Amino acid sequence: MLLPRAGGAAGRASLPLAALSQVLRLERSRRTAIVFPLQKLERYLAPGTDTAPFRLFQPGLAALQRAEALFRSDRGHPIDYVSSAVRMDHAPPPALPEVCFIGRSNVGKSSLIRALFSLAPEVEVRVSKTPGHTKKMNFFKVGKYFTLVDMPGYGYRAPQDFVQMVEAYLQERHNLKRTFLLVDGVVGLQKTDHIAVEMLEEFGIPYVMVLTKIDRASRGLLLKNVLEIQEFVKENTQGCFPQLFLVSSVEFSGVHLLRCFVAHVTGNLPTVEAS
Repeated sequence: MLLPRAGGAAGRASLPLAALSQVLRLERSRRTAIVFPLQKLERYLAPGTDTAPFRLFQPGLAALQRAEALFRSDRGHPIDYVSSAVRMDHAPPPALPEVCFIGRSNVGKSSLIRALFSLAPEVEVRVSKTPGHTKKMNFFKVGKYFTLVDMPGYGYRAPQDFVQMVEAYLQERHNLKRTFLLVDGVVGLQKTDHIAVEMLEEFGIPYVMVLTKIDRASRGLLLKNVLEIQEFVKENTQGCFPQLFLVSSVEFSGVHLLRCFVAHVTGNLPTVEAS
């Protein structure tokens, strides 16, 4: 889906593209690539390739703007860090719909969450150059609408009690609407990612895969990883949403669409367009 162009001169490449108003100043192909990065790859598919998984979630401009408003804080709509927890009895009450973000250490999870919350600068999401920085479950409340949870990374330097912590959360958090499983877009699915998929499938948790760091991958490598993961999802999963979400926390590619999907799965976009 192509977005209508906003008035005004084209935005400079060096300007942040955290807000849709900035993206809409770009020329047509560039703004479509920012909002729908998966569609950018679609033109390079071999003839006869199934394109359905590239366009399952395709919201219009109104839905994207509504989602952005949820991620933009103001006096009547605060976005706050709530608390951190290592055990479920330390977690805040499950009063709102909830989503959690999980992935390997150094997959760019905290950077992505910071990009999602970039329109709420008072929200501090610590990003470390050292893999495995997140050791606890960090809860962020988005007004009266939903809660977002930053989970510890698995693999390198994972917390010693990682498995017990995450299993307890996934099994006991009945307000959890969707788990976002982050996969490095440069290296694709790794052994530890397969273990995470097995855990989500075993518990019957609905989830979606998000490919991070797409700005670091060549077009050919990214397309290869996308097609391989799509085939894996089709053949080996039941709880995974068939469409992948591609993101770059540096260029904000895919961030607007991911905001919209979060708003959708938490019940805050009941009329979102999906085809």
